[in-house]
Amino acid sequence: MTAGHYQDKAMAEALELAGQAALAGEVPVAAVITGPDGEILGTGANRVERDKDPTAHAEILVIRDVAARLGSARLSECDIWVTLEPCPMCAGAISQARLRRLYYAAEDPKSGGVDHGPRVFSHSTCHHKPEIYSGIRAEESALLLRDFFRKRR
Repeated sequence: MTAGHYQDKAMAEALELAGQAALAGEVPVAAVITGPDGEILGTGANRVERDKDPTAHAEILVIRDVAARLGSARLSECDIWVTLEPCPMCAGAISQARLRRLYYAAEDPKSGGVDHGPRVFSHSTCHHKPEIYSGIRAEESALLLRDFFRKRR
């Protein structure tokens, strides 16, 4: 399989999960972790409302799941695919997990922690900075988020 195929598969899965999260009343954000061969190792979608847990963001949930299944706190050969720019908390978790690459769809000028806001990876106290690729299927993700918040108003 080509790198493009993995990209399409991983972000497509994340967008599908984000849509399911929206139907469940969660902010439609989802994340997928792929291994060195590009195969999906784990998925997560926001469960903040369901779990009554402010840390139950998609990125945190999938990192916990994959780290437990692989038996390692370091996911240095893995990549994470997220439908929205990670918040500062999730960017910190991505750094701590030593994820190799971060791919995200839509930017988050209000709450992002990667290319907006505190820019977590740019600080000298950040011990690991993944390669970052943004804008992958961004319009689809942004539309999902806009529709979700429009219906809630």
